[in-house]
Amino acid sequence: MKIVVCIKQVPATNDAKIDPETKRIVREGQKAILNPFDTYAVEEGVRLKEKFGGEVIVITMGPPKAEAVLCEAISAGADRGILLSDRAFAGSDTWATSYVLAKAIEKIGDVDLVICGKQAIDGDTAQVGPGIAAHLDWMQATYVMAVDSVEDKNITVKRMHEEGYDVCELQLPAVLTVVKDINTPRIPTLKGRLAAQKCEIPVWKPEDIGAEPDKIGLNGSPTRVVKTQPPEPRQTKTIRIEGTPQECARALVRELRLRSLV
Repeated sequence: MKIVVCIKQVPATNDAKIDPETKRIVREGQKAILNPFDTYAVEEGVRLKEKFGGEVIVITMGPPKAEAVLCEAISAGADRGILLSDRAFAGSDTWATSYVLAKAIEKIGDVDLVICGKQAIDGDTAQVGPGIAAHLDWMQATYVMAVDSVEDKNITVKRMHEEGYDVCELQLPAVLTVVKDINTPRIPTLKGRLAAQKCEIPVWKPEDIGAEPDKIGLNGSPTRVVKTQPPEPRQTKTIRIEGTPQECARALVRELRLRSLV
């Protein structure tokens, strides 16, 4: 199998700053990490490779420093990485980002499966994985909690939802977005860390993947952020309930009902 795992470098902070002009997250000067949900996508790709053979290729779109998360994925068992980096990509929304990633996947060629984390913690839109599937016109399954089987040109997965899960059979090639229930990411081995230190990451530009200039970057993004503001602070008042267990239970239920929580 040829498996592509799409990953993202995200700010390692809960106090992200927003550019007042572009209304987008300021990433310069921020410590960055591999998006936590993507660690499960990398692990699942490596597990499928170990079971069925093949190759795991990790790709990301971002500034030059995003090379670090590609090397991290290689240390966890991926075979190679590709960085999509150019000023023309800056400001891309989820539609433009998924378009760029889809064009890169087309350039790689003969890909059987694309795996993404269910969402990125800096945007929480969960749109890029489905967007890739739409651009490629491939079948997709989101919120995948288990891969049950891969036979011939079909893959069977469990897709999580609020009331349990669905069992879905997809024809390959396909796109999956995975949740953290799917596996436990491994700790990189010494061999993996040494491989990551020696990795050479090619950088692809828009012309390398045949991306149309009017479909990338800020100008190619149909989404426009008009206004951003921090959420209202949470109420921090503490209420102490005293009495017998029965009195405390009744008082707690009464308080929850007053707050429309039950």
